[in-house]
Amino acid sequence: LQKGSSLVAPVHIVSEESADKTNLGFIHAFVAAISVIIFSELGDKTFFIAAIMAMRYNRLTVLAGAMLALGLMTCLSVLFGYATTVIPRVYTYYVSTALFAIFGIRMLREGLKMSPDEGQEELEEVQAEIKKKDEELQRTKLLNGPGDVESGPGTTIPQKKWLHFISPIFVQAFTLTFLAEWGDRSQLTTIVLAAREDPYGVAVGGTVGHCLCTGLAVIGGRMIAQKISVRTVTIIGGIVFLAFAFSALFISPDSGF
Repeated sequence: LQKGSSLVAPVHIVSEESADKTNLGFIHAFVAAISVIIFSELGDKTFFIAAIMAMRYNRLTVLAGAMLALGLMTCLSVLFGYATTVIPRVYTYYVSTALFAIFGIRMLREGLKMSPDEGQEELEEVQAEIKKKDEELQRTKLLNGPGDVESGPGTTIPQKKWLHFISPIFVQAFTLTFLAEWGDRSQLTTIVLAAREDPYGVAVGGTVGHCLCTGLAVIGGRMIAQKISVRTVTIIGGIVFLAFAFSALFISPDSGF
Protein backbone atom coordinates (compact mmCIF):
# COMPACT_ATOMS: atom_id res chain seq x y z
CA LEU A 1 0.00 0.00 0.00
CA GLN A 2 2.85 2.34 0.84
CA LYS A 3 4.46 1.65 -2.51
CA GLY A 4 1.19 2.33 -4.32
CA SER A 5 0.61 5.60 -2.47
CA SER A 6 4.20 6.75 -3.09
CA LEU A 7 3.72 6.14 -6.82
CA VAL A 8 0.39 8.00 -7.06
CA ALA A 9 1.45 11.13 -5.14
CA PRO A 10 4.18 12.38 -7.54
CA VAL A 11 1.87 11.92 -10.54
CA HIS A 12 -0.74 14.11 -8.85
CA ILE A 13 1.85 16.81 -8.08
CA VAL A 14 3.24 16.81 -11.62
CA SER A 15 -0.26 17.14 -13.14
CA GLU A 16 -1.04 20.09 -10.84
CA GLU A 17 2.27 21.77 -11.67
CA SER A 18 1.75 21.31 -15.43
CA ALA A 19 -1.80 22.72 -15.16
CA ASP A 20 -0.50 25.76 -13.25
CA LYS A 21 2.23 26.30 -15.84
CA THR A 22 -0.30 26.04 -18.68
CA ASN A 23 -2.58 28.60 -17.01
CA LEU A 24 0.37 30.91 -16.33
CA GLY A 25 1.51 30.51 -19.94
CA PHE A 26 -1.92 31.44 -21.33
CA ILE A 27 -2.30 34.47 -19.01
CA HIS A 28 1.22 35.74 -19.75
CA ALA A 29 0.66 35.35 -23.51
CA PHE A 30 -2.76 37.04 -23.30
CA VAL A 31 -1.44 40.05 -21.34
CA ALA A 32 1.61 40.36 -23.61
CA ALA A 33 -0.48 40.21 -26.80
CA ILE A 34 -3.26 42.60 -25.71
CA SER A 35 -0.84 45.25 -24.36
CA VAL A 36 1.52 45.10 -27.35
CA ILE A 37 -1.36 45.20 -29.90
CA ILE A 38 -3.04 48.18 -28.21
CA PHE A 39 0.15 50.25 -28.26
CA SER A 40 0.97 49.15 -31.81
CA GLU A 41 -2.50 49.87 -33.22
CA LEU A 42 -3.59 53.10 -31.51
CA GLY A 43 -2.95 55.87 -34.03
CA ASP A 44 -1.88 53.31 -36.66
CA LYS A 45 -3.11 53.20 -40.28
CA THR A 46 -5.73 50.53 -39.57
CA PHE A 47 -7.05 52.66 -36.68
CA PHE A 48 -7.49 55.66 -39.00
CA ILE A 49 -9.15 53.49 -41.69
CA ALA A 50 -11.81 52.32 -39.21
CA ALA A 51 -12.27 55.84 -37.77
CA ILE A 52 -12.78 57.59 -41.13
CA MET A 53 -14.92 54.87 -42.71
CA ALA A 54 -17.17 54.79 -39.62
CA MET A 55 -17.90 58.50 -40.12
CA ARG A 56 -19.12 57.93 -43.70
CA TYR A 57 -20.81 54.55 -43.58
CA ASN A 58 -22.72 52.18 -41.32
CA ARG A 59 -20.56 51.65 -38.22
CA LEU A 60 -21.56 48.01 -37.75
CA THR A 61 -20.63 47.15 -41.36
CA VAL A 62 -17.25 48.90 -41.04
CA LEU A 63 -16.55 47.22 -37.67
CA ALA A 64 -17.49 43.77 -39.05
CA GLY A 65 -15.26 44.16 -42.13
CA ALA A 66 -12.29 45.52 -40.19
CA MET A 67 -12.57 42.92 -37.41
CA LEU A 68 -12.83 40.02 -39.86
CA ALA A 69 -9.61 41.22 -41.54
CA LEU A 70 -7.80 41.73 -38.22
CA GLY A 71 -9.03 38.42 -36.76
CA LEU A 72 -7.91 36.55 -39.88
CA MET A 73 -4.55 38.33 -39.84
CA THR A 74 -4.05 37.50 -36.13
CA CYS A 75 -4.78 33.79 -36.73
CA LEU A 76 -2.40 33.68 -39.72
CA SER A 77 0.33 35.44 -37.73
CA VAL A 78 -0.08 33.02 -34.80
CA LEU A 79 0.19 30.07 -37.24
CA PHE A 80 3.38 31.56 -38.75
CA GLY A 81 4.85 32.03 -35.28
CA TYR A 82 3.77 28.59 -34.06
CA ALA A 83 5.42 27.00 -37.12
CA THR A 84 8.79 28.18 -35.81
CA THR A 85 8.37 26.03 -32.66
CA VAL A 86 9.99 23.14 -34.56
CA ILE A 87 13.24 24.99 -33.80
CA PRO A 88 14.49 24.38 -30.21
CA ARG A 89 12.67 26.77 -27.88
CA VAL A 90 15.83 28.23 -26.35
CA TYR A 91 16.77 29.72 -29.76
CA THR A 92 13.34 31.13 -30.66
CA TYR A 93 12.96 32.57 -27.15
CA TYR A 94 16.16 34.61 -27.21
CA VAL A 95 15.83 35.59 -30.89
CA SER A 96 12.29 36.86 -30.21
CA THR A 97 13.58 38.68 -27.11
CA ALA A 98 16.23 40.41 -29.27
CA LEU A 99 13.51 41.38 -31.78
CA PHE A 100 11.39 42.86 -28.98
CA ALA A 101 14.39 44.90 -27.85
CA ILE A 102 14.98 46.12 -31.44
CA PHE A 103 11.27 47.00 -31.90
CA GLY A 104 11.27 48.82 -28.55
CA ILE A 105 14.39 50.88 -29.31
CA ARG A 106 13.07 51.75 -32.79
CA MET A 107 9.69 52.83 -31.39
CA LEU A 108 11.36 55.00 -28.75
CA ARG A 109 13.58 56.65 -31.37
CA GLU A 110 10.60 57.22 -33.70
CA GLY A 111 8.50 58.60 -30.83
CA LEU A 112 11.19 61.02 -29.63
CA LYS A 113 11.72 62.34 -33.18
CA MET A 114 7.99 62.80 -33.85
CA SER A 115 6.26 66.16 -33.70
CA PRO A 116 3.14 66.39 -31.49
CA ASP A 117 0.84 66.39 -34.58
CA GLU A 118 2.66 63.55 -36.37
CA GLY A 119 -0.48 61.47 -36.87
CA GLN A 120 -2.13 64.06 -39.10
CA GLU A 121 -0.05 63.10 -42.17
CA GLU A 122 -1.12 59.45 -41.94
CA LEU A 123 -4.71 60.56 -41.28
CA GLU A 124 -4.68 62.64 -44.47
CA GLU A 125 -3.11 59.76 -46.42
CA VAL A 126 -5.88 57.39 -45.30
CA GLN A 127 -8.55 60.00 -46.14
CA ALA A 128 -7.14 60.32 -49.68
CA GLU A 129 -7.05 56.51 -50.06
CA ILE A 130 -10.67 56.11 -48.92
CA LYS A 131 -11.78 58.99 -51.16
CA LYS A 132 -10.15 57.23 -54.13
CA LYS A 133 -11.97 53.99 -53.27
CA ASP A 134 -15.26 55.92 -52.96
CA GLU A 135 -14.81 57.37 -56.44
CA GLU A 136 -14.14 53.87 -57.82
CA LEU A 137 -17.29 52.60 -56.07
CA GLN A 138 -19.42 55.44 -57.51
CA ARG A 139 -17.98 54.78 -60.98
CA THR A 140 -18.92 51.11 -60.69
CA LYS A 141 -22.46 52.03 -59.64
CA LEU A 142 -22.83 54.36 -62.63
CA LEU A 143 -21.58 51.67 -65.01
CA ASN A 144 -23.88 49.00 -63.57
CA GLY A 145 -26.83 51.34 -63.30
CA PRO A 146 -29.24 51.77 -60.36
CA GLY A 147 -30.63 48.25 -60.81
CA ASP A 148 -32.87 46.24 -63.03
CA VAL A 149 -36.25 48.00 -62.92
CA GLU A 150 -37.98 45.24 -64.90
CA SER A 151 -37.13 42.63 -62.29
CA GLY A 152 -39.73 44.19 -59.99
CA PRO A 153 -39.67 44.80 -56.23
CA GLY A 154 -39.73 41.08 -55.38
CA THR A 155 -36.01 40.60 -56.18
CA THR A 156 -34.66 43.89 -54.79
CA ILE A 157 -35.69 43.31 -51.16
CA PRO A 158 -33.70 40.08 -50.59
CA GLN A 159 -30.79 41.64 -52.49
CA LYS A 160 -30.69 44.54 -49.99
CA LYS A 161 -30.80 42.10 -47.05
CA TRP A 162 -27.89 40.14 -48.54
CA LEU A 163 -25.89 43.32 -49.27
CA HIS A 164 -26.35 44.43 -45.66
CA PHE A 165 -23.90 41.66 -44.71
CA ILE A 166 -21.77 41.46 -47.88
CA SER A 167 -21.89 45.05 -49.04
CA PRO A 168 -19.25 46.99 -51.00
CA ILE A 169 -18.50 48.91 -47.78
CA PHE A 170 -17.88 45.65 -45.90
CA VAL A 171 -15.53 44.47 -48.67
CA GLN A 172 -13.78 47.87 -48.70
CA ALA A 173 -13.28 47.86 -44.91
CA PHE A 174 -11.99 44.28 -45.07
CA THR A 175 -9.54 44.79 -47.96
CA LEU A 176 -8.19 48.17 -46.80
CA THR A 177 -7.61 46.85 -43.26
CA PHE A 178 -6.09 43.54 -44.39
CA LEU A 179 -3.67 45.21 -46.82
CA ALA A 180 -2.70 47.91 -44.28
CA GLU A 181 -2.07 45.23 -41.62
CA TRP A 182 0.04 42.95 -43.85
CA GLY A 183 3.71 43.42 -42.91
CA ASP A 184 2.73 45.94 -40.23
CA ARG A 185 4.51 46.09 -36.87
CA SER A 186 1.57 44.48 -35.05
CA GLN A 187 1.59 41.52 -37.47
CA LEU A 188 5.33 40.98 -36.98
CA THR A 189 4.87 41.34 -33.22
CA THR A 190 2.11 38.69 -33.19
CA ILE A 191 4.36 36.28 -35.11
CA VAL A 192 7.24 36.89 -32.67
CA LEU A 193 4.93 36.47 -29.65
CA ALA A 194 3.47 33.21 -30.97
CA ALA A 195 7.01 31.82 -31.35
CA ARG A 196 7.74 32.32 -27.64
CA GLU A 197 4.37 32.33 -25.86
CA ASP A 198 1.27 30.16 -25.60
CA PRO A 199 -0.33 30.42 -29.10
CA TYR A 200 -3.92 30.34 -27.77
CA GLY A 201 -3.18 33.17 -25.35
CA VAL A 202 -1.59 35.21 -28.15
CA ALA A 203 -4.54 34.58 -30.51
CA VAL A 204 -7.15 35.57 -27.89
CA GLY A 205 -5.15 38.53 -26.54
CA GLY A 206 -4.35 39.81 -30.04
CA THR A 207 -7.97 39.57 -31.17
CA VAL A 208 -9.26 41.32 -28.01
CA GLY A 209 -6.62 44.05 -28.45
CA HIS A 210 -7.70 44.62 -32.05
CA CYS A 211 -11.37 44.63 -30.97
CA LEU A 212 -10.71 47.34 -28.39
CA CYS A 213 -8.71 49.56 -30.78
CA THR A 214 -11.06 49.14 -33.75
CA GLY A 215 -14.16 49.53 -31.56
CA LEU A 216 -12.72 52.76 -30.12
CA ALA A 217 -11.99 54.03 -33.64
CA VAL A 218 -15.49 53.17 -34.91
CA ILE A 219 -17.29 54.70 -31.90
CA GLY A 220 -15.12 57.79 -31.49
CA GLY A 221 -14.43 58.39 -35.16
CA ARG A 222 -12.36 61.33 -36.26
CA MET A 223 -12.48 63.12 -32.90
CA ILE A 224 -10.38 60.39 -31.25
CA ALA A 225 -8.13 60.13 -34.33
CA GLN A 226 -7.35 63.85 -34.11
CA LYS A 227 -6.91 63.99 -30.32
CA ILE A 228 -4.73 60.88 -29.97
CA SER A 229 -1.07 61.73 -29.56
CA VAL A 230 0.72 59.25 -31.82
CA ARG A 231 4.02 60.44 -30.32
CA THR A 232 2.99 59.56 -26.73
CA VAL A 233 1.50 56.19 -27.77
CA THR A 234 4.68 55.30 -29.71
CA ILE A 235 6.96 56.19 -26.77
CA ILE A 236 4.84 54.16 -24.30
CA GLY A 237 4.72 51.31 -26.82
CA GLY A 238 8.52 51.33 -27.05
CA ILE A 239 8.77 51.09 -23.26
CA VAL A 240 6.29 48.15 -23.23
CA PHE A 241 8.31 46.31 -25.90
CA LEU A 242 11.55 46.85 -23.96
CA ALA A 243 9.85 45.66 -20.76
CA PHE A 244 8.96 42.33 -22.40
CA ALA A 245 12.52 42.01 -23.71
CA PHE A 246 13.90 42.82 -20.24
CA SER A 247 11.60 40.22 -18.61
CA ALA A 248 13.52 37.47 -20.49
CA LEU A 249 16.42 38.04 -18.07
CA PHE A 250 14.23 36.77 -15.20
CA ILE A 251 12.03 34.18 -16.97
CA SER A 252 13.43 30.86 -18.13
CA PRO A 253 12.63 29.80 -21.75
CA ASP A 254 11.04 26.59 -20.39
CA SER A 255 8.89 28.23 -17.68
CA GLY A 256 5.66 26.64 -18.84
CA PHE A 257 4.92 28.58 -22.02
